[in-house]
Amino acid sequence: MERIPILRMGDLLLVTIQVDMHDRLAMQLQDDLTERIVSDGAKGVLIDISALDLVDSFIGRMISNTAAMARVLDARTVVVGMQPAVAITLVELGLTLHGVKTALNVEKGMALLGKSYR
Repeated sequence: MERIPILRMGDLLLVTIQVDMHDRLAMQLQDDLTERIVSDGAKGVLIDISALDLVDSFIGRMISNTAAMARVLDARTVVVGMQPAVAITLVELGLTLHGVKTALNVEKGMALLGKSYR
């Protein structure tokens, strides 16, 4: 089964989604990420979705739910690289990414995560 790599950078986890997300892969990522938050003691998660051209309601909910799970595990989540079409789709579907901060790119996302610990 394919998996999305999760990289550790200090007390942060970096997830770069480079493939088309399908439901099973999204659920696997959610499981893998929550496990890694606990095992690595991560304080922040940065999810780069710049390669995604399309997000459906399930993937949008999965991102929101993953951020909620991370919060319960004492980690903050920032989603970076959202394409305009993805943002439009999320708004049109009425999905709010409650508890998820966003940034234009990885650099700004890392800075945002850094600020949340001070």
